[in-house]
Amino acid sequence: MLKCVQSMLSLSFLVTFAACDAPPVPLDDLVIEKTFVPEKCVRAVKVGDFVRYHYIGMFPDGKKFDSSYDRGSTYNVFVGKKQLIEGMDRALVGMCINERRLIKIPPELAYGKQGYGEIIPPDSILHFDVLLLDVWNPEDGVQINTYYRPSVCSRKVEVSDFVRYHYNGTLLDGTLFDSSHTRMRTYDTYVGIGWLIAGMDQGLLGMCVGERRIITMPPSLGYGENGDGSDIPGQASLVFDVVLLDLHNPKDGITVTNQAIPEPCSRKTVAGDFVRYHFNGSLLDGTFFDSSYSRNRTYDTYVGRGYVIAGMDEALIGVCVGERRSITIPPHLGYGEEGTGTKIPGSAVLVFDIHIIDFHNPSDKTKVTVTFKPQVCEKLTKKGDFVKYHYNASLMDGTSIDSTYNYGKTYNIVLGANQVVPGMEDGLLDMCVGEKRHIVIPPHLGYGERGVTGEVPGSAVLVFDIELIDMEEGLPEGYMFIWNDEVSPDLFLEMDKNTDGQVEASEVLCAISIC
Repeated sequence: MLKCVQSMLSLSFLVTFAACDAPPVPLDDLVIEKTFVPEKCVRAVKVGDFVRYHYIGMFPDGKKFDSSYDRGSTYNVFVGKKQLIEGMDRALVGMCINERRLIKIPPELAYGKQGYGEIIPPDSILHFDVLLLDVWNPEDGVQINTYYRPSVCSRKVEVSDFVRYHYNGTLLDGTLFDSSHTRMRTYDTYVGIGWLIAGMDQGLLGMCVGERRIITMPPSLGYGENGDGSDIPGQASLVFDVVLLDLHNPKDGITVTNQAIPEPCSRKTVAGDFVRYHFNGSLLDGTFFDSSYSRNRTYDTYVGRGYVIAGMDEALIGVCVGERRSITIPPHLGYGEEGTGTKIPGSAVLVFDIHIIDFHNPSDKTKVTVTFKPQVCEKLTKKGDFVKYHYNASLMDGTSIDSTYNYGKTYNIVLGANQVVPGMEDGLLDMCVGEKRHIVIPPHLGYGERGVTGEVPGSAVLVFDIELIDMEEGLPEGYMFIWNDEVSPDLFLEMDKNTDGQVEASEVLCAISIC
């Protein structure tokens, strides 16, 4: 028999008192009608569990004597520990979250012959309409249900890592209390150092980027007896549906993966070089934020001089033309806590897939490699000579620009007459007819920062494979022409083809019909 408890507490605690001197009664005398049963029973009440539930207490004629709804708070209590009238203690066992029961309790399992003051008459049958909202046990820990894990998981969350994740937070009955999705902003925090409630600190450990899991925690690992003061009631179990978008550690440096290095690689970038490269930029979860390909233009910059984010500056050192690599950059080497404000969120890890198109140094000169030289090579080209040559022109990555072979005729110029870029002038000097050369021209000796619209990108290194077909000697330096024919009174104007007020060597040669 239960001890008879006398109390002056308000009716809100009515159901906490045991019946006085009630003899043992078969369970059959307790009538339980399940008015709603959820399709899935996540958890059922057991003896020793703590429950939160709403109820309406009525007499058989429908007259209400008490209601948790009227107080605006659930009734919270341990089950099977004699904190309830015996009928309620029994009736709650086996209930599922969101299940609703109509419980009819005979007086022997309620307040018996004494009743309860003026509210519950003696020998009263009590009806309770009960809705179970929460259940947990003091021995509960964090429960983790991973329902999606990516096939590739190169790294998992560890203590002291910084993470960015989205979540929906609900009570055990499904009531939403918070969501990062509605704010359209991730929750960003360190893990395992006390910045989070204990249950979340535990629940995030071991997650992979892209992983989704349900994290359920008892109030002892959540907001405890008092709740958060607004949306989370006291003694509430919490359920978080989490997707991890990003993780890094403050000690991280850049990571280089998926390298594809061309063979041969005769030169690698050093600090001070000017690099042209293509990239695709994404966040760690795969969210795309930028691409040079979409603009159909390389990204051009000096490296090792602070013109790009620190992680990219580091990653572009030591690369070859044609090399491809994936670069992972932690936020402290990227855009930091602030991000860029639109496409890149604060504290975001960045992933760049890059392709090196070309590079040069401002100190570079024209590089000439002789690929074939005739056995007899006595007469060499010099400034003032009229030369005819074939060429194939390309960019450093092999992209074809132009070829005289396509037109079936040579390219003809006067050396030293500024008819070609300075680098080509250098490459054509001291050649003999039949000689072949491979010429690499840096942009400051080529088409410069502007390039040639539609043909040569700005700041592009040029590659020419040339063959000298013919040459005609020009006059030695210091010689002068003697005009044998009748001289036109407008000879100067006729020779000054570009109307710059000067007659250059090329214009003189044109005047004697060798241009």
